[in-house]
Amino acid sequence: MDREIRVPPLGESLVEATVGRWLKHEGEAVVAGEPVVQLETEKVNLDVTADVTGVLKKIIHHEGDAVRVGEVLGTIESAVAQPTETVTPTPVPLAPPPPAKPEAAPSAVPPAAAAEAEAERLASPVARRMAAEYGIDLTKIVGTGPGGRITREDVTNYLERQRIAAAEAAPTVEVAPPPAGPAAIPPPPPEIRRETAPLPTEVAAPPRVERPEKRVRLSRRRLTIARRLLEATRNQALLTTFNEIDMSAVMELRRRRRDAFQERHGVSLGLMSFFVKASIAALKAFPDVNSEMQGDDLILKYYYDIGIAVDTEGGLVVPVIRDADRKSFAEIEREIADLAKRARENHLTLEELRGGTFTITNGGVFGSLLSTPIVNPPQAGILGMHRIIDRPVAVQGQVVIHPMMYVALTYDHRIIDGRTAVLFLVRIKELIEDPESLFLEA
Repeated sequence: MDREIRVPPLGESLVEATVGRWLKHEGEAVVAGEPVVQLETEKVNLDVTADVTGVLKKIIHHEGDAVRVGEVLGTIESAVAQPTETVTPTPVPLAPPPPAKPEAAPSAVPPAAAAEAEAERLASPVARRMAAEYGIDLTKIVGTGPGGRITREDVTNYLERQRIAAAEAAPTVEVAPPPAGPAAIPPPPPEIRRETAPLPTEVAAPPRVERPEKRVRLSRRRLTIARRLLEATRNQALLTTFNEIDMSAVMELRRRRRDAFQERHGVSLGLMSFFVKASIAALKAFPDVNSEMQGDDLILKYYYDIGIAVDTEGGLVVPVIRDADRKSFAEIEREIADLAKRARENHLTLEELRGGTFTITNGGVFGSLLSTPIVNPPQAGILGMHRIIDRPVAVQGQVVIHPMMYVALTYDHRIIDGRTAVLFLVRIKELIEDPESLFLEA
């Protein structure tokens, strides 16, 4: 009896997914509850499990296919016990059966096959697609991701190394010098050279320069990111204002409190908790920044669900810290670390990605000095943090070197005036430069 594997409900507003990877091949045994295929959605990836124990009989939709909720992905032939038949013996003697051939002992899995299977398991879906496209043996690539995971960057770096090695190994054509001695042809006398017209020579065509290209299928998450960013720039009047913050006080406080904080709470005291707390205080002072526009109405929100942008292999995701104003520094740091870890492992739930009233993104971890982040609609604002650099600044008439950070606020100018945006950043600057006041605000 065949059982169908169908696309399960994907969550609110999600009706379509992409087949990411089949974890089982046709003819392989499956156990009820065991994941058999991975689906990619615009927000999270999820595993589809087998309903029954049996054998994967047929794969209908393959990797890269777009599928909708309820569509059949494949079929499983369930393992149903067959009734045994009772045979009545007859008095007629039977000829002795031919001797049974000894069954060959099951051979061990070849080491090469085991290594290939392990590399397939460690490779991300993007890395597997690239390896298949370029005919790359994944066992030759060392993964740099968590747990030895082979990422897109690992495959790209391997391709670049192969290209450089091929270029260095290309044979060079050496031109032999003209023969010396009596066999050499003497040049003609000067008078003959003057009277003889030069013969036309053929100009060799320049070597054709290779211009490689590759076509890569965008993931559903990347397509969603592109759609939402276009939606933001098309439907909102986006403007960015900047300020700079002296990080001396925060860094000194972290230096003094880091060990005690770690010992007491089991988590490091990072920068993000300071900026989350400062943003909440500024949002309370300027509620327009914590709002969204619905038609001709402005919805002011007096709860503070702060989105934290996290870069993953598949693209940017923004998990949300719910009711961040009610959480301590330690709780915020712990939740950020957990959300970021599970985001990179594709283990976030849809609920953890839904909503959010304001977003913070930190390009400084990648070395960004200044940027203009794009608002995550339907929110009205996003705060951009950047790299901390020691710069000369004037303090009480003296030029001193302090750790400085540029911050940016991109906002929907339909809702927020320039004055409000500037004062919002000024409030964050004041709180970060006097971090003890954050504890009073909290």
